[in-house]
Amino acid sequence: MSERKLKVEKTNGRAMKQWTTLKGENSWTMFKVIAELVDGFEKLNKLGPCISIFGSARTKPDNKYYKLATEIAEVLTKEGYGIITGGGPGIMEAANKGAYLQGGLSVGLNIDLPFEQSHNPYIDPDKNLDHRYFFIRKVMFVKYAQAFVVMPGGFGTLDELFEVLTLIQTKKVAKLPVILVGTEFWSGLREWITTVMLEKFGNVSQKDIDLIPLTDDPQEILRMITEFYNLEKGNELSPNLEL
Repeated sequence: MSERKLKVEKTNGRAMKQWTTLKGENSWTMFKVIAELVDGFEKLNKLGPCISIFGSARTKPDNKYYKLATEIAEVLTKEGYGIITGGGPGIMEAANKGAYLQGGLSVGLNIDLPFEQSHNPYIDPDKNLDHRYFFIRKVMFVKYAQAFVVMPGGFGTLDELFEVLTLIQTKKVAKLPVILVGTEFWSGLREWITTVMLEKFGNVSQKDIDLIPLTDDPQEILRMITEFYNLEKGNELSPNLEL
């Protein structure tokens, strides 16, 4: 990233902060952004309907949620959905593994990080994308997903969850299933949203909370997704986000 420093200049008699340096390479950032978007669109446009699965990179293979993510991905793959993850270890690896074991579509949207992230071995080689920018990676997560399964995770998982909920709430994307998995993990957050955000401050509505059902059952996840597309009029399997 470009280094930017501040200086102070007088403008209309008032001291205003100004950049002392702004490297010219920033002007080329938009071309990097465009190139990354085009690469993602060209590769993912060829895929069929997928489910995005979010979760922690720190979850170990002996963890119950790693095993559950693998099972969920297997169930969804058997139903004919592809699986999209962040491409890294932990829950992401578990979900890609579930798709791989069933011979299904396994997509990884990797991100260039100085720590933690390296792609897992269960991604289809031609569907392993590398991203420089988080926001472009999130576009790909949302644009090609027909539903979102959110496993226990950290700040990154919360970021992805609330990004999706905001897009749905503001109607920037069509309403899609967003399913929280892990009652033990998510119950406290869901209760806080209800008692504090809704009841105490009125910052969300009840229908916003209804967007995030909670379960621990892979078959229940499949049922929610299936019923959404079978029963709700106007719901179609198609790419999201008009870009």
